[in-house]
Amino acid sequence: MTASVNEQELLQFIIGKTKADPKQIELVLKHEKAYIAKVEQSSKGAVDIDSDDLIDHILGRPDVKLSELAVDTILEAEMEYLMKNGMAGYMD
Repeated sequence: MTASVNEQELLQFIIGKTKADPKQIELVLKHEKAYIAKVEQSSKGAVDIDSDDLIDHILGRPDVKLSELAVDTILEAEMEYLMKNGMAGYMD
């Protein structure tokens, strides 16, 4: 990612799309960021994230009290925001 993410704008976008609790959204994003950082350390260049592994990782955190569908919905809304702003995309 070359552009920086406006965290508040991202949060508001996800809230608007999902109607999820902002605190739970922040937890999901925090755990996602930690997971991606770990993957980036062992990789060079573009990072290919398996969404199922990511969701399992987030659901395994004791402070996340959401369903698998809720976590997936939050991550999809985040990806929509990032793609809309030219900061991410799906790999073929």
